[in-house]
Amino acid sequence: MLPDLSAYHHPVSRFIEVVAANLNTYCLSTEQIDSYQQNGYLSGIPILTESQVQQLKAELDQLIDPNYQGNQLFYEFNSNESTDPDRILFHALGAWRIAPAFHDILWHPAFLLPASQLLQGAVRFWHDQLFCKPAQHGGVVSWHQDYSYWTRTQPMAHLTCWIALDEAKIDNGCVHYIPGSHQWNLLPITGLAGDLQAIEDVLTPEQQETFNHPQAVELKAGEATFHHPLMVHGSFENLTNRPRRATVINVFRDGVTSGQVEPMLHGTNAIPIGQPMKGQFYPLLYEPEI
Repeated sequence: MLPDLSAYHHPVSRFIEVVAANLNTYCLSTEQIDSYQQNGYLSGIPILTESQVQQLKAELDQLIDPNYQGNQLFYEFNSNESTDPDRILFHALGAWRIAPAFHDILWHPAFLLPASQLLQGAVRFWHDQLFCKPAQHGGVVSWHQDYSYWTRTQPMAHLTCWIALDEAKIDNGCVHYIPGSHQWNLLPITGLAGDLQAIEDVLTPEQQETFNHPQAVELKAGEATFHHPLMVHGSFENLTNRPRRATVINVFRDGVTSGQVEPMLHGTNAIPIGQPMKGQFYPLLYEPEI
């Protein structure tokens, strides 16, 4: 059995060995931060080199196999179990516990410095996700707000980083955002699969007008988009002959606390209500200098 990498709160491989000599290279500009605050997202942020993308894809090719050694450490594993690797529709949480590159990306300064700026503080890990939309497949993700699934942690001081492992375009199911929707209230959960437009049933007329103008976020492989926990987003089906794969890192500002008695994620320890989210499964990734 492979070791549980969640026990290691530091890089375990050479995945991020080469970084810029000046870490300020990774910092966001004032204009970028203002854009995030106004629109609720910030896209086109370079995170990974071509070599790093290939390393992650190689690990992903192993992880999509339900019988791969170590996969019992996933918090959640969903697959259509196709026998054709190019046709596997896959979504899972917890790759950082199993695969070295997916573990070490959490400590990549190209991700952490912008995350700290947007969270305005120290960055603590929440959980990761893998998304694979195979060629010529549906794979629709309905419009939703991430925090509607995370209210078991409080206060709302969360951030999502969506990193493309393939070129993400409109025709292969890139993420779409509703700019400014991060200023909306927390909407009722209407589901993540099936009816893409189900969310419209809970929108006010003013929200509906904004909803009618979604913004497609196209990315090159290795680029990322950051978004606010109330940002309404979703993605359409992959209509192309190429896959659309991505890894997602969800984090929150240090100090967020537990809001439920049960364990937050399958296979993890429970954190008492009101106690800070920390420990083996929620490492502190970055603390800015005062």
